[in-house]
Amino acid sequence: MRMLDLILKKRSGGELTAAEIEFIAMGAATGAVPDYQLSAWLMAVYFNGLTGRETADLTRAMARSGDRLDLGSIKGVKVDKHSTGGVGDGVSLALAPVAAACGVIVPMMSGRGLGHTGGTLDKLEAVKGFKVRLPQPRIKAQLKATGLSMFGQTDNLAPSDKKLYALRDATCTVESLPLIVASILSKKYAEGISGLVMDVKYGSGAFLRDYRPSRELAVALMKTANLLGIRCVALLTAMEEPLGLAIGNGIEMEQSIRILQGEKGPEDFTEVLEVLAGWMIKLGGQARTPEEGREKARRAIADGSALEKLRLMVKWQGGDPRVADDPARHMPRAKFSAVAKSPSAGYLYRLDARTIGHASVVLGAGRGKAEDKVDFGAGLTLSAKLGDRLEKGAPLATIYSSDKKKLSEGVKMFMSAVEVKKSRPSKPKLIKEILV
Repeated sequence: MRMLDLILKKRSGGELTAAEIEFIAMGAATGAVPDYQLSAWLMAVYFNGLTGRETADLTRAMARSGDRLDLGSIKGVKVDKHSTGGVGDGVSLALAPVAAACGVIVPMMSGRGLGHTGGTLDKLEAVKGFKVRLPQPRIKAQLKATGLSMFGQTDNLAPSDKKLYALRDATCTVESLPLIVASILSKKYAEGISGLVMDVKYGSGAFLRDYRPSRELAVALMKTANLLGIRCVALLTAMEEPLGLAIGNGIEMEQSIRILQGEKGPEDFTEVLEVLAGWMIKLGGQARTPEEGREKARRAIADGSALEKLRLMVKWQGGDPRVADDPARHMPRAKFSAVAKSPSAGYLYRLDARTIGHASVVLGAGRGKAEDKVDFGAGLTLSAKLGDRLEKGAPLATIYSSDKKKLSEGVKMFMSAVEVKKSRPSKPKLIKEILV
C-alpha cells in the first residue's frame, strides 16, 4: 500500500477502504508517513469530504493507533460529556460529580484552553496539587473506587489524532467536518465509553458561530458515534454571552463548588447543568427518562452526595480536599482587581462572549499560544447579564489579574464587549434543540 495512491484516490473523489484508512492513521502515529503526504491527504479530504462510513473508520483507526482505556472490569455504564467550548463553560466541573453521585461511571477526558475558550484541565489544576496526567491503572482504580475521574489525554491515547490535529492547524484544514468529528470521537472511543452527551455551542463565543453549521456538526457527531456503538445525545446551546457569572480557571471552579454546596447558581448555568445531567443519568441506566434524571441530579446536590464525589476526586488526584468546604479560602485569586461599571442607564444590550473570552486571555486566564502559562486566579465575575436593567455606574463585573498592566488592558477589552441601550434585547433560547 502506497500513501501516494491513497492521496490520489481521495483527490479524485474516491472512497477509501477501512484498511487504507488504518494505514494512514498508523502512519501518522508512527511517523511512517511523512508530514507532507499527510498534509496533502488532509487537503484532499477538506475538498472532497469523507462518507459516514469513512469517518467512522477513521475515528476507529485513530483510537486504535495507540492505547485504549479498558474499563471492562468496572461494573456500570460508562458515560462521558463533550462540549465544543465557550466562555464561562465550566459545567463539567459540577456535572461529572453529579452524574457519578447518581450511579453513572464517569471517565471524563478533557482538554486545555486555547484562544478565547477555557479548558477543563486548567480549571481543575487551579486546585492546588490536582493532577490531570494519570496513568491508566490509576484511572481504573479511581473509577472502580469512586465512579469518577477527570483527566487529560495521555501520549499513547489516539496518537494519530495529535499528529493530524497539528497538521490541520498548519494547513488550514481545521474546519473540515469529518476531520473535526474524527478528532473529537477518537478520544471518546478510546475511553471505552458506551454513552456520550454533547453540548454543541453556537453564537459569538462558540467555535462555530452560526446555528446551521453547529447543528450539522452535532448531527455528524451523533451519526458517527452511533456507528461506533456509542449512544449519543446532543444539546445545541446559545453562546452569545458567557455562561454563568464566572470566567477564569479558579473563579469557575469556585462557582461550581458553590453550586454543589447547594447555593443557587446562575439560571443559565444551572439549566445547562441539569439538562446535561438528566441525559447522562438516563444514558447511564440510572433513570428511565431525562426528566427523572434531572430530578435525581437535583437531589444529589441537595443531599451533598455530589459534593462528596468532588471531594473524593480531588483527594484521589492529589488536590487539597478542603477546597470542597471553603473554595474562597483554598482557590487562587489574583491580587489586583477593578470594577467595570455601566457607562449609562438602560438595559444591558450586548455582552459579547468572544470579546470577553479574549479579555480573560489578556488578564492571564487563558492562552494565546499552546505553550503559554495561565494565571489560575485571573478572570472576572459578572454582576449583570443580558437584559438586566442598569443604572449609570452600576457594576458590570469585577475583573482580576496579577499584573496591573494586564488588568488595565483587560478592563478596556471587557468594556468593548458591552453595550447599554434604552430598549431591552431579545435573548436567544438557551437550549435551542436536543437531538436524540
